[in-house]
Amino acid sequence: MCLKSIIALLQFCTILPLGKPQEFENFAKRTWLYPVAGYVTGAFAALVSFWITNPAIAAAFAIGGLLLITGCNHFDGLLDLGDGLMAHGGRERRITALTDRQIGTGAFALAISVVLVTWAGLQAAYPIIWVLVLSEVCAKFSMVLLTVSGKPFRQGIHAYLHEQSHPQFVLYAAILCLPLALIPVPPMKLVAAAVLMVIVPLVLLAVSGRAFGGVNGDVVGASNEITRAMVIIAVVLI
Repeated sequence: MCLKSIIALLQFCTILPLGKPQEFENFAKRTWLYPVAGYVTGAFAALVSFWITNPAIAAAFAIGGLLLITGCNHFDGLLDLGDGLMAHGGRERRITALTDRQIGTGAFALAISVVLVTWAGLQAAYPIIWVLVLSEVCAKFSMVLLTVSGKPFRQGIHAYLHEQSHPQFVLYAAILCLPLALIPVPPMKLVAAAVLMVIVPLVLLAVSGRAFGGVNGDVVGASNEITRAMVIIAVVLI
């Protein structure tokens, strides 16, 4: 059953050709597995970029690899969050901007900012392959935390995943992050990454609650993108 859950997870988080689609319920009942997808997507991005010696080009290829392997699924959530936060008016106007199919200036502004921060950080990251794995796993942990703690403001995928989740999922996901201690990154940088993978989703939880009255799948996806960027910057600056 766990293997089916992992396959369902990767079918949800990536575009990998993994055969017959698994029942979504297999993943929904085990969303604590999110960090497993982080190891896969981080390794893919590392594979795409490690052979490039120019740091700027390697960083660009790494970001492209992440967008490719994830099918831009979480990036789409980042775009929607940008529109929702920048919408003028009350909560209903913000929710409409968050959930409609149009892409506005708020989406472009937030997406460009996050991509630029990620790109700049990856240029200075060394070794880039381990920073990619670290940031991706931390990003996926943030999605577990928001899935568990984020009260839905409407029905949808997030509402279903939230209903199936339990508080102990956060602990299970944290255990899956423990192998990160084995990668060749200084301990202080690992501690900073661990702190940020908790702080970023909690900040988004507060912001989303104030702006929209809760959380949806777009906010959870945006947490992946923002947490990754913040972890990369922390690893570079500390």
